[in-house]
This record gives sequence, C-alpha cells and structure tokens, in this order.
Amino acid sequence: MQQNLLETPIEYLKGVGPNRGTLLRKELGIHKYGHLLNFFPNRYIDRTRYYKINELQNNIAEVQIIGKIINIKTVEFGKNQKRLVATFVDDTGQMELVWFQGHKWIRESLKLNEICVIFGKCTSFGNTFNMAHPEIELMTEHEQSLRSAMQPVYPSTETLANRGISNRVINKMMQQLFQETQAKFAETLPDYLISELKMMPKNAALFNIHFPKSAEALAKAQFRLKFEELFYIQLQLITKNLIRKHKIKGHPFTKVGDYFNDFYQNHLPFELTNAQKRVIKEIRIDMGSNAQMNRLLQGDVGSGKTIVALMSMLIALDNGFQSCLMAPTEILANQHFNGLSELAKELNINIKILTGSTKIATRRIIHEELENGSLHILIGTHALLEDKVKFQNLGLAVIDEQHRFGVEQRSKLWKKNEIPPHVLVMTATPIPRTLAMSLYGDLDISVIDELPPGRKPIQTVHRFDSNRLKVWKFIRDEIALGRQIYIVYPLIEESKTMDLKDLMDGYESISRDFPLPQYAISILHGKMKPADKDAEMKRFAEGKTNIMVATTVIEVGVNIPNASVMIIESAERFGLSQLHQLRGRVGRGAEQSYCILMTSHKLSADSKTRMETMVGTNDGFEIAEVDLKLRGPGDLMGTQQSGVLNLQIADIVRDRDILILARNYALQILKEDAPMQKPENAILRATYIELTKKKNIWNYIS
Repeated sequence: MQQNLLETPIEYLKGVGPNRGTLLRKELGIHKYGHLLNFFPNRYIDRTRYYKINELQNNIAEVQIIGKIINIKTVEFGKNQKRLVATFVDDTGQMELVWFQGHKWIRESLKLNEICVIFGKCTSFGNTFNMAHPEIELMTEHEQSLRSAMQPVYPSTETLANRGISNRVINKMMQQLFQETQAKFAETLPDYLISELKMMPKNAALFNIHFPKSAEALAKAQFRLKFEELFYIQLQLITKNLIRKHKIKGHPFTKVGDYFNDFYQNHLPFELTNAQKRVIKEIRIDMGSNAQMNRLLQGDVGSGKTIVALMSMLIALDNGFQSCLMAPTEILANQHFNGLSELAKELNINIKILTGSTKIATRRIIHEELENGSLHILIGTHALLEDKVKFQNLGLAVIDEQHRFGVEQRSKLWKKNEIPPHVLVMTATPIPRTLAMSLYGDLDISVIDELPPGRKPIQTVHRFDSNRLKVWKFIRDEIALGRQIYIVYPLIEESKTMDLKDLMDGYESISRDFPLPQYAISILHGKMKPADKDAEMKRFAEGKTNIMVATTVIEVGVNIPNASVMIIESAERFGLSQLHQLRGRVGRGAEQSYCILMTSHKLSADSKTRMETMVGTNDGFEIAEVDLKLRGPGDLMGTQQSGVLNLQIADIVRDRDILILARNYALQILKEDAPMQKPENAILRATYIELTKKKNIWNYIS
C-alpha cells in the first residue's frame, strides 16, 4: 500500500467529516489516517462469552446476552421526564432495557420479536435486572461484523463521550480505515528479525491489535508492536551515541602521570572498592580515546563518587588540562569544595569555588587564574556558565545531579573550548535500568554498586504514632551513647503554613520531652535566613545540639558522621526516592545507624508498599524500580523528561523484558552494520530515515 494514503487528513475517512475531524484532532491528536491506525486500545472486553439472564449479578463488568425484545413503552418520572423501557427475554427469564435520551430514533430502530444480541452493564432494582443504553445488534448483523472476540476499548475523553463519539463509533471508524486501506501496510522490520523472534508480520499485528481473533493473536500482536516501538527508540539513541563518538573529537588523555599516581599510591584515605576501580578504569579508557567522553556515573548516597571525580580530574591535570565541577546548589558546591580540598591537600594543586555569593575581588582572581592556567580545578554553581568565566583549556566537566540543569545550560559549558571537554555526569538518584536505557540511552553508564568497607547497613523500621513513647526511649538511649538524631517533617509546597505549624508543634513537644539543660535541640526550615540556617547546621555539626528538627531541607549533601538516627514523621507523605535520600543522611560513621518511619494507622496501598520497600532493602536501584512501578516514568523524572517517554503502546515498566531485548538487538545490528547499508537492512534504514524526519520520533507511522 502506498504510504501516502496514511497521510490523508482524517476528515476524509467515510463517517468522520469536518466536525468529527476537528474533535479527533483536538481531543486525541488524530490528524491523519496514520494517526488513527496507531491509536491503540488500552484494554479489551472478552466477547466470547454469552450470559443467560438467570446468571446475572449486580455490577458485573459488561455482559452480552442473546434474546429478543417483546414489548416497548414510555414511562414518565419526575417533572416532565420520560424514559423508554423495553422488556427483553431469553429462555431463562426477563429483564428491562432503559434509555433516558434519544427516544424517537431508538424506538424506530428497535425490532420486536427478532433474535438480537445486547451488550452493556447490568444493575438490579428489586428482583429485576436492567441495562441502561445497551448496544443492540440483530443476530444476523452480529455474525457478519468485523467484530472480534476480544472487544477493544479505546482511550477517550469526556468531550468525545458528550459529543456522541463512543467506543463503538471509533470501532466503526477503524473498520472503515481497514476497508479503505485494504489492510495492507508497509513492513518496517527486516525479515531475519521477524523470523528469528517468530514475530507477526506488520499487517497481521495491526489487524489483531484492533480486531483480535483470539487472546493468543492479541498477545502476539502486542509483542510485535511493542518490540518495534522500543527497538526504533533504542536504534536512534545508540546511533546518536556512535555518531557523537565519531564526529565529536575529544582531547586524548594518553598519560596517567604524577598527580594521579602520587594520590593513588600515597594519599588515598581508604582502599577503593572494586566498583570504584572498575568505574575509574572505564573513565580512563574513555578519556584516552580520541572521542569525547559522555558518561553517566550512578552511585547511591555515600558510595564514593567524589573520589572518582577527583581521580578523573587528576588524569586531566596530568595531561595539562583544567577541570570544573558544577553542582545545583551552593550547599552542595561548598561540600564538594571542602571534600575535594581535603582529599587533595597534599597534592599542591589549586582548587577554587565560584558561586553567586563569591565576592567581586575573589572573582577577579579566579577569572585571571583560569585564563592563565594556574587554576587547576574550579567548583561552582550556575555561576560557572557566565560569559566572563573563560578557561585556558577545559578538559573535563563534571556535572552533579544533572537533571537539575537544562540542555542549554550544559551546552554553554561545552562552548568554553574549541574542542568540547570530556563530560562526567554524576547522580545519587538511582535510575532504574529500564529508565536509564530510555532517557540516557545515548550516554555510557557506569554504576558504583557497593558501599565502602566498614559501613554497616542502616536498620530501617516502620512504627505507628501509637508507639511514640518507645521511640522516644530509644532516642534517649542513643543520645546517652553520644549519638545525634534527625527528626524530619514533610514539606508540602501548597500549604507552607500547615507545614510550619506541624514543624513548630513537633518542635515544642520534643522540647518538652527533651528539656534543657540535659538536651539541646536545633531547628532548620526553609523560611529561615541563610545565615541562621548555617549557624544551626554548624551547632549540630559541632555536636553542640543532640537533635536536629527539620523539614526536608537537609535532604541533600549534609555529612555528619555522628548522627546515627533518622526519624521521618508522617513518612507516608514522602515519595520513595525522598525517603531513601533522607535515610542516606545517617550511616556515615562506623556506628550502627537507624531509620524510623513514623506513620498513622491509615495507609493507602501505595503507602504500605513504600514502607515495606524501605524496611526490606537499602539498595537504591531496587527502591527506584518499585518507585517507577508506583509512579510511572513521567512523574519520576519530572516534566522536563516525561515527553521522551510518550510511548504509544509499550510501557517501560511492564515491558521491561521487551525493552532489554530490543536494546540488545539494536546494539548487535549496529555493531555489525552501523550505517545500515547491508541489503538485508534496507527496510531498517528506510524506516529509520522516515522516523528521524519527524520531530517527534516516537509517534511514528507504519
């Protein structure tokens, strides 16, 4: 079939017309025949079973019954209101069919005493069942229609329902589309792939997704179309990565010299874990090649990403290049600065920090040293992106928690050099493997999946508010051992007043239970001035207070090894990744640490799952997988990324195995034939070119 028929505007399809066409465009984004073809059902109703009237139960899902109408009457109810009521019988009993609108044409269309099939939802009043606004077909029509055993149900909107575009109408449009196109659609996958994976051809898959012959045929059609959608996304991401490696030259850092070796042999504060060694090796290989490195480094809170970043910067320095590290907040930038300065104090290298609050005189010195090359490592916030910040030769850019930076911001960093610097992106937010493959499929990914030795796993327990006295006793025991405690209250943006009240009420009751002079309490919340926040943090860090009562402002980057207990109040109001990040604030010293999740007894099913997950595992990746299942990809990555996963039929959570399969095949094919030039890959190449023409690659058309 010629592709161009699928480009026909939707209003030209018989039965659509200009008015319905406008509605379909506005409500469902269906502009052309091709869009309708790729508008897939979101569920199916089994129409293989016919019920008898004596088998009916209240509120059972939709049912179909064979019988006949023996009587029709109009019944008045309320003020000037009428309903049309028909008596429907089969050989086991009788029921009523009811219509509240459209009496005139319905009455004309009903045939008495002819065998027909009714379909709809049943409810009972007294001993009589009734079905409101049923679908009705004469048995002769029912047997001939292109209706399948599994009845598709399409996504809809309130506007469409109100304007009479029901599921049945969309089904009719679909039948019309298949008749006009004669159900002939171009194949989009090569023969060898179809036979190797025993897949349905494209034609059969599209037919069976809309008119499944059986549950088995439907499953095969779904597999074929999901695989294809995910396969082409992976093909594009991997190709993008390969092109970047060929086109974008990087500085080849060929030598590992004195800075790196001196640090590794003489100044390492602890033995590196195997995971850290593996990741450093991956980075060394990348930076040693002629291509620009573009690597995502994932590691849980406390897994030692900072030392990996420093050692990568030392390789740049050994090759005569400068590095920078960009963090999203001043607190984090300061922490990186302090951490790196401490690690590198014996190495005689120049490290400085640049943030919004850096004094003008200091800025001048930084700008000067950057340009003359005497400043080796610059750490900072968005301030690094200012035009005034010019490097002599930037060789490596490390970006922390990159999802907080936009693409334009990052590209400003690249432009600070003729040849773009190598890029290492770090995140402490574990990203599930499937999501990473889809969002960062064009980056190479390294994972630090073990904690430094000597760290004891944090013990997590879930307690209800009614156990509070026992929890308070436990806190007293820990403080007696010289430990410090965090108590965190949720922060919900919409009602800051309520949050502050929660926090202040909590602070007051804790102050009563832990009175001066025996105990001292710090408080920290978003409404405080930065100087006051720093002063409170400092008191806690120096051990002058035993308990820190705070909102989630302490979530990122605060490092206090002596704090061993994290109590999270109203834990059900937090998301999983936030709970995991908060838990990571303790467990930084050698002592056993604890995380106590306090909740009310009233918990939703999702909240229960979150509590069980937190108690059951410390593994950030496992937690992220559960989070992905609960919240879906859009919520997890925030709005700026959710558009990427605007999938039409596949679901990266439920179809994880298909995604991994699709990625492996895409990798293998591109490894053997990157330009897709072999004759057997002609279909691949043609489809790929067609898809990349369209801005929104995912909404591809057969």
